Amino acid sequence: MKTKVVLVTGAAKRIGAQISKAFHQAGYNIILHYNQSTDEAEELQAELLSQRAGSVSLLRLDLVESQDWNELDNQCLKKWGRLDVLVNNASSFYPTIVGDVTDSQWDDLIGSNLKGPYFLSQALAPCLREFAGNIINICDIHGDRPLKNYSVYSIAKAGLAMMTRSLAKELAPEVRVNGIAPGTILWPEQQAEVKDETKATIIRQIPLKRQGAPEDVANTALFLAKDAPYINGQILSVDGGRSLS
Repeated sequence: MKTKVVLVTGAAKRIGAQISKAFHQAGYNIILHYNQSTDEAEELQAELLSQRAGSVSLLRLDLVESQDWNELDNQCLKKWGRLDVLVNNASSFYPTIVGDVTDSQWDDLIGSNLKGPYFLSQALAPCLREFAGNIINICDIHGDRPLKNYSVYSIAKAGLAMMTRSLAKELAPEVRVNGIAPGTILWPEQQAEVKDETKATIIRQIPLKRQGAPEDVANTALFLAKDAPYINGQILSVDGGRSLS
């Protein structure tokens, strides 16, 4: 099979779904990873299959609890015999106030944002090496500038940024590893948690004075995979310039 294949984690909705759509439109076959969002994953699969038959496969996996990392290489190769891009997008995000943080919160946030991407990358590295592939990690501007009351999340994303740079050295020259650090792209799913005045304050801090869109992140991921053969170990901020302030 000459058609390239991308595995997107957390692909059922939000930014992950848009990344999947962008790669699919660019001609890639898609492995849609999900954990609990079964309905959304199946709906997205049906949508993409209606555009191109036989182009989408589903992979259900708990990135926090999984112990079967060594089987993933075979699972990904079974469908199309190759893997060209891994997009580590899946993420948990919620506040953890110092003094009230629990072991389960730590395990969940570190697991989904750092442990899962690391062990997934390790498991799939042989296949990615064979096809001169890419790893793209969806980082966060708060991996560099911590978000108040989100200490564990910020710690995890800081670790993911260092993982990006470390694997870029270790997996080169066969595999390129880069990251994307989105800024204000989507508000948290619990919209009630973000007041309108808070949103306005955040927007004022962005030099472009507007919120980004999932397409901005998806198009950057596609650029890194297709059109940036000499970019390695970099984390591109897609934040409208917010990280400058």
